[in-house]
Amino acid sequence: MGKISKPMSSPIITQAPPGLQGEGFFATSLDKAVGLARANSIWPLPFATSCCGIEFMATMAANYDMARFGSERLSFSPRQADLLMVMGTIAKKMGPVVRQVYLQMAEPRWVIAVGACASSGGIFDTYSVLQGIDKVVPVDVYVPGCPPRPEQILDGITKIQELVKNESLRRRNSPEYQALMASYGIQ
Repeated sequence: MGKISKPMSSPIITQAPPGLQGEGFFATSLDKAVGLARANSIWPLPFATSCCGIEFMATMAANYDMARFGSERLSFSPRQADLLMVMGTIAKKMGPVVRQVYLQMAEPRWVIAVGACASSGGIFDTYSVLQGIDKVVPVDVYVPGCPPRPEQILDGITKIQELVKNESLRRRNSPEYQALMASYGIQ
């Protein structure tokens, strides 16, 4: 009988942010250093309601190993999470719950809509299904698919990491960001 081999996962190597470098020192901006630390220590809160949640479980398992991206610590408390991952069909009655969970998260916070149902209501164009969670909370990254493969979810995580890494510390105080939050009724 042949030996079954498990695919080896390669370690993720983080590149230093742009800066000045010399013998024995490295200098960069505070924005870049904080962005690098935040991007590699995201704590996701999974809000899974249907089949996309099963694919997320596969993403957390050994074959795909989301821990390689610094997101191995799932948080089921909004106050200890900074990434809301909404996965699956969201009924209109659940919209206020998603919004409340989002509001309980500390700033800075980000949102991923995983799958067709969370992004646009999917195949359920009915009176009871919310046609996209962007009706109740702002979304940073959309992951397409019905359900999306674990590779697609990992791609969404890397997109969030790029957003977090390059986000200015002052972005959340900008008039554009304040206007976006005001359009959702969030102060």
